[in-house]
This record gives sequence, structure tokens and C-alpha cells, in this order.
Amino acid sequence: MKRFVINGLAGLALLITCNASKPHGPGAAATVKVVEAFPKLHFDLPVDLTHANDGTNRLFVLEQEGTIRVFENASTTSSSKVFLDIKKLVSYGGEAGLLGLAFHPDYKNNGYFFLNYMTKVSGKLETAIVRYKVSASDPSQADPASATVLFTFDQPYDNHNGGGMKFGKDGYLYISTGDGGSWGDPSNNGQNKNAWLGKILRVDVNSKTKGNYGIPADNPFAGNKEGYREEIYAYGLRNPWRISFDDVTNTLWAGDVGQNKREEIDIIVKGGNYGWRLKESIDCYNPKRDCGGEGLIDPVIDLPQANGEHSITGGFVYRGKAVPSLEGKYVFGDYVSGRLFALETKNGKAVQNNIIAEGVGQISAFGTDQSHELYICNHGTGKIMKLTQP
Repeated sequence: MKRFVINGLAGLALLITCNASKPHGPGAAATVKVVEAFPKLHFDLPVDLTHANDGTNRLFVLEQEGTIRVFENASTTSSSKVFLDIKKLVSYGGEAGLLGLAFHPDYKNNGYFFLNYMTKVSGKLETAIVRYKVSASDPSQADPASATVLFTFDQPYDNHNGGGMKFGKDGYLYISTGDGGSWGDPSNNGQNKNAWLGKILRVDVNSKTKGNYGIPADNPFAGNKEGYREEIYAYGLRNPWRISFDDVTNTLWAGDVGQNKREEIDIIVKGGNYGWRLKESIDCYNPKRDCGGEGLIDPVIDLPQANGEHSITGGFVYRGKAVPSLEGKYVFGDYVSGRLFALETKNGKAVQNNIIAEGVGQISAFGTDQSHELYICNHGTGKIMKLTQP
């Protein structure tokens, strides 16, 4: 277990200037500052940040124990409100908890949003994907009675839960799931197309063909007769911790946490097999040699754990205005090393990957506002950070 149970990385400098950042691969590093975005706000174990795309200039932060908080996106904001509290439903501990939030593309009109959280049913741990609706009388509060469960699936352990949720421009909901945890994917869930685990799922939340959701007609295994999960979009993942779409190219990115040697960043494509547990990134894992490779997709970049990265946190392709030098680069981080990276790519291939900040702390998530500016959730300090020019 690497995430959320590691209490290292003592301290966080609230202003970090990296004038001599080291390149991680070829090329010189950019110079950025990492500063508190909302100095007067503090959150309990933040694991996600997003906006509702409703023109209100608000931000929403997920707290792992089961709370969503909402506040005005201004540096002078001094308080946040509880948008929804489902602590009584959420099973929290280790890597488990309330892990994902996605607002319906038409949230401004229908008020729907979706949660990904861990819960216990008859003593057994499971993931729940649930739709809620905003209160009819107060846009700063959700209606807790509006919960509609789309689907659930068992979690054999409380780690490697994935938890990411994002809507694509196709209107479908994409969900990242880990391999179920323990060590080495003992049930081989990543390669098992009958399993929910170790996947990127894609579902149609506007359809009722599967009860409270539907299967997109072009999902890789839609209508199959072999018993494969029709919800699967891609597979062979270990613990895809945070996914995002590039607002310009619509490319789907994921950070996949490694086993004991390598961390990786992937571009996710429909039907793609990313290798786990046959491979850990570019290395054979199980079996130790002759693990194949035909049809397996290698990461865009991988980071050896020997360099200090032990728990990658997927980020976003930067499309903001605050740091022009980062335009079009994929910004991501590592929960353990506290480093920020900027990955430059061309035609889906890595050109260079630079460390742009160090000592940022326990980076649990990235998020953007409606203007595409990037924010960082610090799990250890409860602070939300942002990038600026030096």
C-alpha cells in the first residue's frame, strides 16, 4: 500500500520556486512557483477537485472520508460550504473512501452529478457508482435523498481502487478501477475481461438499458457472447490513479501506479491492453520473462522507482493562461516524492519530461477550473495549490 498511508515528506513550503529544477530525461526544466490557491481554506484529506461547468465560478473538493465542499473560486475566499455529506455511507481507511466526482455535461439544466465511493454491504467492501441531484431550492447543496445507484462491484481489498471519473466529449462517463489490491494482482483481474477491476470503464448515463445506465454501442465488448464486461473501455491496469481528457485533443490520459519498480503515464485508447500483470510498465512481471508484448500498449513514459517516484498521480494537459510555458504539456506528480513533472509529447510519443517543482508534498489529485487553470490537492496539509510564473 503506497497511497494515503504514507506519512512521510515532512513539511510543505507554501511557496516553492524551482529556478534550477532537474530534467527527468532530456531537455531543460521550466520554472514555476507553487503557491496556495486559497490561503484561508483548509480541507480534510482532499482527493479530488473539479468544477460543474455551469458558469458559476465555483469549485468542488472531495474529502476522502465522505464530504464534498463547494466554494467561490477566488483567492480571498474565506469559507466553504458542505455540498454533500455521505460519511455514513462511505467506508474510509487506507486508500478507500469517497474517491471520484463528475458533473453531468448538462448539469446546469438537470442538476445531476456522479460519485465513486467505497462502501460496505453485509461486511463486504464494494465500489458504488451513484448519481445524485442538486437541491431544487439551494444550488450550494445536493439532495441526499436523490441517490440513484448505477452499479456496484466487489472490492477484495481496500487498496488499488482507482476512483477517477470524467465525462468525455462523447457524453459518456469514464471510470478508472484498480486491480482490487493486495500484492501482484493475485486474481489477475487486470487481464480478466470478465472482471470490473483493473480497467477503464465507459457507460452511458442517459440510457436505461442496463437498469440505470447503458452500454455505448461502440464499446469494445458491447454485445459479446463470451461474458466479458460490456462496460470495459480499456484494461490491463494496476491502479489508474486519476484520469483526464485534454480539452483540445480529447486524448484520455491516466497515471498508473506501479508495483515495486516503475510508475507509468498512459494514453488510453479504446480496447487497449496496458499489460498488467503480464508487465509492470515496460518490464515483465508475471511471468518474469517471455511475457509477450504483442498487442500490449507501453506507457508514454515510465519513471523508475529507484529515482524516488513510488505512487504516481495523473494530471492534466495544461491549457491555462497562468504559465504559458506549460501550454500543451501534461502536468503530473508523485504522491511520495512530491515532484511535479511536465511531459512534452508529439504524436503520442514522449519528447521530454522535466521536473518543474519539488517538495510539493503529498499530491493526491489535480483539478481544473472553468478557465482551465490547474490546481493541486495536497493530501497531507489539506491545502489546494496552484501554479504561477516565478
